[in-house]
Amino acid sequence: MGRKSAPMDWVSSSTAWARGLSIVAIAALGGALAGCASTSDVTNALNPDPPSKMYADADGFMAKGKFDDAAKKFEDLDRDHPYAPEARRAMVMAAYAYYKSGKLPEAVASARRYTTMHPGTKEAALAHHIIAQSHFDEMRGPNRDQGETRKALAELRTLKTRYPDSPYAKEAEEKIKVTEDNLAASEMEVGRYYMKRKQYVAAINRFKVVVSDYQTTAHVEEALMRLTESYMALGITNEAQNSAAVLGHNFPSSRWYKDAYALLQSGGLTPQDSGDSWLSKTWKSVPKLSLGGTG
Repeated sequence: MGRKSAPMDWVSSSTAWARGLSIVAIAALGGALAGCASTSDVTNALNPDPPSKMYADADGFMAKGKFDDAAKKFEDLDRDHPYAPEARRAMVMAAYAYYKSGKLPEAVASARRYTTMHPGTKEAALAHHIIAQSHFDEMRGPNRDQGETRKALAELRTLKTRYPDSPYAKEAEEKIKVTEDNLAASEMEVGRYYMKRKQYVAAINRFKVVVSDYQTTAHVEEALMRLTESYMALGITNEAQNSAAVLGHNFPSSRWYKDAYALLQSGGLTPQDSGDSWLSKTWKSVPKLSLGGTG
């Protein structure tokens, strides 16, 4: 019985071996076809265009409004020729192309990479401008989260401080005013919310931020009046008098000062700067403002 079964075992083994060989052959053929399909990619990777041509091509895409294509070409240039003179400029231009295409996270990431690798260089101001503008475009109203506003403000201040002579400095200064106004308005929204619920300590903390950090915004007048009102509600009359005094000194024609004055009078008090209040000390560090007369 053992000898009769041997030929069958050999046939089975041969068949299995043949099938295995066929599978290997098919796999090899598939690999060869795949290799043919990727030949051009491999060739391009091994033999990239000169950096000057790649930059010109990317610039051409920008001129045609093909910003995604431009961003990719600029990034290819930076990857393929990292030490070429065009590579550094290509990095920040990729960020600009992303910004123009509306891909703001990509724009921020590319520009941030540039400021990290090449701080203080000629194009660094542009990189900071792209970051600031990307966050600025994502700003929300005062009753929404202000995370993007704070990021925009931080970058705008960096741009103005480090690159005061750049073509973006004046625009940064104007946008700083907008971001500060938005942040002050947000603090006022929350402060009023707490006041309506008679949570005066929480309200005071919000109004303090406005008069301490955003003194040049239009919201500071109301903030000083709300501080007067909140302190009066808590019976802290000396701070209420201080708030009204600072308001009257800086904004004598403001309707908010008239309201604060009337509120103090109803309690038999008048505006008075004691000189040792946190508010008095804060406002001694800034010049007298001329934003009054809004009432």
